[in-house]
Amino acid sequence: MKALARSLCVALVLAAGVAWADVSRDDAAAAAQRVLGGRVLSVDRADAGGRAAWRVKIVTAQGEVRVVLIDAASGRML
Repeated sequence: MKALARSLCVALVLAAGVAWADVSRDDAAAAAQRVLGGRVLSVDRADAGGRAAWRVKIVTAQGEVRVVLIDAASGRML
């Protein structure tokens, strides 16, 4: 029984990883850059109120560091 439960958990985790994002890390970076301009410093997975998102950190042309959330399903800024 434990082996079956463990197998089901592994299957669920793998399925969640595959369906986690329709928008790639690069797409999220490009979307944030279109809105803010500047240079992308990092892109990480994030949770935005129960919704999958990308957390994109950008340094603007004025030197200001901004962090935006990009919806992982639609690619829109949250």
